[in-house]
Amino acid sequence: MGADNTVPADDGIDPSYAVKVGNRLRAIRKQKRLSLQEVEATSRAEFKASVLGAYERGERAISVPRLQRLACFYRVPVDQLLPRSLGGTEPTVDLDDGEILPRGTFNGDGPVTIDLMRLSALQSPEAELLGRYLAMIQVQRGDFNGRMLTIRRDDLRAVACLLDITPDAARGRLDELDLRLTP
Repeated sequence: MGADNTVPADDGIDPSYAVKVGNRLRAIRKQKRLSLQEVEATSRAEFKASVLGAYERGERAISVPRLQRLACFYRVPVDQLLPRSLGGTEPTVDLDDGEILPRGTFNGDGPVTIDLMRLSALQSPEAELLGRYLAMIQVQRGDFNGRMLTIRRDDLRAVACLLDITPDAARGRLDELDLRLTP
């Protein structure tokens, strides 16, 4: 790797991997609803817009320590900034706005969207347990928008189990806690 961190063509690394890393970096940044300039300003110029843009386009390679600092800045696990394995576990990416969409389809009573901001404001063992479970779902999906999370029917069953209620009562309990967003 050259002194300027550009990705050389003959280093044995597939250049498309740098593009995939860049796509992940861009998707996470857009989920956080940050522009390149806002990242630069908020990070007090630790992450310059031009350099971060070059990472996102796959024109520059990012070092592991720098990747770790960027993960801390975005408040996501560092592995979420890397592309998923080729085994089909990468979430679908909407290329129009960079938002990562959850995989799978909803059926039954439909999805439940939970207000993560309200959940973080609650102070109870029930809210803490629910928060840990939903954080796990966010990591699995690579969904770090931090404002809301839509869960599937099976996830709702798990929430019901955590809350020690029936799945039918889980939606009502989420309503009582003022956590469920309705369309």
